[in-house]
Amino acid sequence: MAKRLFGTDGIRGPVGEFLTADLALALARAATQRIRVEHPRVLIIRDTRESGEMLEAAVAAGVAEAGGAALTGGILPTPAAPLLLLRYGLDLAVVLSASHNPFADNGIKFFGADGDKLSDALEEEIEHAMGEPAPYRTVGRVQPLRGTLEDYLRALHERFQDLDLSGLSIALDCANGATYRAAPEIFRRLGATVSALADEPDGRNINAGCGSTHIDYLSTAVVAGSHDLGFAFDGDGDRVLAVDRTGTVVDGDELIALAASHLEVDGVAVTVMTNYGFQQAMGDAGIDVAVTRVGDRYVLEELRKRGWALGGEQSGHIIELGFSPTGDGIAAALLTLEALGGADLTERGGMRKLPQVLVNVEVSDRDAAIRDPDLRSAIDHESGALEGRGRVLVRPSGTEPLIRVMVEAPTDDEARQVCDRLVAAVPATIGISSA
Repeated sequence: MAKRLFGTDGIRGPVGEFLTADLALALARAATQRIRVEHPRVLIIRDTRESGEMLEAAVAAGVAEAGGAALTGGILPTPAAPLLLLRYGLDLAVVLSASHNPFADNGIKFFGADGDKLSDALEEEIEHAMGEPAPYRTVGRVQPLRGTLEDYLRALHERFQDLDLSGLSIALDCANGATYRAAPEIFRRLGATVSALADEPDGRNINAGCGSTHIDYLSTAVVAGSHDLGFAFDGDGDRVLAVDRTGTVVDGDELIALAASHLEVDGVAVTVMTNYGFQQAMGDAGIDVAVTRVGDRYVLEELRKRGWALGGEQSGHIIELGFSPTGDGIAAALLTLEALGGADLTERGGMRKLPQVLVNVEVSDRDAAIRDPDLRSAIDHESGALEGRGRVLVRPSGTEPLIRVMVEAPTDDEARQVCDRLVAAVPATIGISSA
């Protein structure tokens, strides 16, 4: 049975239309049922969306109906889930967040007892179990789990206890999301002078003109406030982008390159979206590179398979297995400062990015569009013309009716021209937006 509900990162969609309390309850019940212990303990955390409380109640009811103990941890960044799972010895974690999406959306993702996101196979099992009668278990309990924020901060402090940020002026854009308390607090504990931006969530302003998907807000604030640098998190705190003191954006590729040199790793795992310049830089440094599908779960799988410790995505999902098995925006920001060792981010080096153009093309059927023979022919032609100088990547979105067209070339003009030709070749186009 193929998955229908789960995308590349859990379940996500409009609340009340796709994601309902009934669906959340059924998913939580099915996921709890597959845990082979008598009284499973399930952590539930969420971001700041107004729908979070409703979905938290529904998930807790589903866990309890399946005989589990639902432990509500409140508002926390997504990466707190695996850390708390392992620290408390829990059986499952449920995170309620739609990451960088607008407030009207929400999502559900699961982490297993080992701290990893559930595999595709396990997600299929959960979907299948939703339609089956449940074996009766004694009804479980619902109770708050206190001290979770402090436990998460303690884990960060333990990892970066030798990092002294005294004298640094840092702007933090918390996206009015799950990092609004944790990020400013840990940076202050490590000695930084912090200007917190978008740290007043009201349930509806998450990601609204702020956060890592609206990086111009932070860029302007860093320059206007004469800050040394800044970091922008997304709504659930599992990704980060940086801005140097001149307002220049530093994406996940550059942050991973910086960390790779600092940690002296043998290899890194990245996705197909990673800039071609990253591959060149790692080759020059003698560091192996493995390329995966888009999604930090696939990066993690590759790291496990190869025994490596560092990987991530251009979007700012960065995994350092020495700390956590999932992307952690706050930890990645601190790792960046650790790697700089007191140097200015404007002097980061690490890699030279090729100009990149990324366009999202809305289509009526993404699977049919990507199989179109004329589009495949155009991709082959443009890829051949750029071989050794750049690359072309055309792929369907895992969660939206989009075809993503990305081109990297030696110059901005060439990248734009190639991208325009490929966009024109996408069939059944509804709309186009640059990303």
